[in-house]
Amino acid sequence: MAITKYNTVIVGGGIAGLTSSVYLARAGRKTILIEKNDEFGGLVSSFKRDGFHFEAGVRALESAGVILPMLEDLGIQLEVVRSKVSVGIEDSIVSIEDLSSIENYRDMLVGLYPDSEADISRFIKEMHKIMKHLDVLYGIENPVFKDLKKDINYLFRRLLPWLPKFLLTVGKINRLNKPVESYLETVIASPSLRDIISQHFFKGTPTFFALSYFSLYLDYFYPKGGVDRLVEVLVSKIKEFKGELKPNTTVVEVNASEQYVVDDDGQKYAYDHLIWAADLKAFYEQTLIENLATNIQKNFIANMQRVMAGRSSESVFSLYLEVDLPLSYFDDIANGHFFYTPSKQGLNNIHRGELQSMLCSWTDTDKAKVFSWLDRFLKLNTFEISIPGLKDERLVPPNKTGLIVSFIVDYELFKKVKERGWYNEFRSETESKMIDILTNSVYPKLKIHIEKQFSFTPISIQSRIGSSDGAIVGWSFENEIPVVNKIQYSDKSVLTPIPNIFQAGQWAYSPSGVPMSILTGKLAADRVCKLQK
Repeated sequence: MAITKYNTVIVGGGIAGLTSSVYLARAGRKTILIEKNDEFGGLVSSFKRDGFHFEAGVRALESAGVILPMLEDLGIQLEVVRSKVSVGIEDSIVSIEDLSSIENYRDMLVGLYPDSEADISRFIKEMHKIMKHLDVLYGIENPVFKDLKKDINYLFRRLLPWLPKFLLTVGKINRLNKPVESYLETVIASPSLRDIISQHFFKGTPTFFALSYFSLYLDYFYPKGGVDRLVEVLVSKIKEFKGELKPNTTVVEVNASEQYVVDDDGQKYAYDHLIWAADLKAFYEQTLIENLATNIQKNFIANMQRVMAGRSSESVFSLYLEVDLPLSYFDDIANGHFFYTPSKQGLNNIHRGELQSMLCSWTDTDKAKVFSWLDRFLKLNTFEISIPGLKDERLVPPNKTGLIVSFIVDYELFKKVKERGWYNEFRSETESKMIDILTNSVYPKLKIHIEKQFSFTPISIQSRIGSSDGAIVGWSFENEIPVVNKIQYSDKSVLTPIPNIFQAGQWAYSPSGVPMSILTGKLAADRVCKLQK
């Protein structure tokens, strides 16, 4: 089979790979983007079913000084609306409209935990400080998407005055890098209140990113037509710039010394540069390094050991509901992006020590114990509820509503359940319990009006996008992170031990969301362009 030569081969058609591809194609490089699935976008994807539009991954986007500047730089017009957020606990629901809404949030917490009023006031004060840090961090359009030689006004009026504030803020951010659970123990005495705040996040989330969530809610936006519109416009631009896209193709080997990759049909693609924007463990498993310089091999093996020992973040379970109720029923209760906790009690040790104990003694754990744990876990958990129709009413049939209800969960639990042969039953039980909980609390009419239901589990996510353990934000915060995880070193996050191979995406930098994945994709493309000059 003939081998095709490219300036750059990009593996992984998620948002990072698309970003690298569009910028390299715009720069005139002969580029191919190889993606294992039929569709591009990875976790930034949507699908349609029975006339309902659903998000398969992220429910909304936040610019963080990255997404909107990228679109502007590429000359892309994308119609967006604000994705308004509500936060609710039991019968109390607060709509996040602007920065003043933080006081409404404070009042909600005080109403639920009156004995903790002083602690809550102290916590809110800290949130205000962190929100100011965030304003600095994302206060200007990211310079990576600016041509500083041409945009003199931006350089002298915005970037240079901002840099000293940024460097000062980075130091403050790094001092808030400890897990949010540990931080909350120093400011809040009530275990239940600590849980209610922390169970919104992945275990061990750094304090700065956890406590900045209120500001991030105000940054959420939603493309008209669905989140996948972002992917559609990037794919269109890549084609416009004559970039090559190859879906339904899995890379199974990287020959680093001879500089080619091999797909599952045996086709070879030679490259001058490779950008790996897929799962990082897969890269180290598939890459052959024989005949490379000894020092490169040594560094590669050391990096590989760190990466393979790294632990993936938690995953999510997502329930999809097609409901015969008008959008107005749900709109009267909360916004279309809704974080809801049905009980103020908090999870306490249920999703930490108790789950780990059960998983460690799995062979001695019977089905009844697992299902009993599931019941208690769901009744006290926090759900992220997304209603696409409340952001764009064209995304649902008339007088109907589509809901996506998700919660954070450990992949290992579903893996072990599947090994025991309980997977389908466990999945069905999870769906039923979620519906009962929401019907008995925030949406009383829900259950009797559900026309169809289905779900995605961590196993589904792992199978669809090829992410280790179904992770949706890359590396776990509970273990040593094997990649760059300080913002001041983000430009180095795309480097690998092999000089002409770069990495991008959620595995290249931590913590990572859509903006950071896009940023690493652009940084990797910039590195390739500089090497070609």
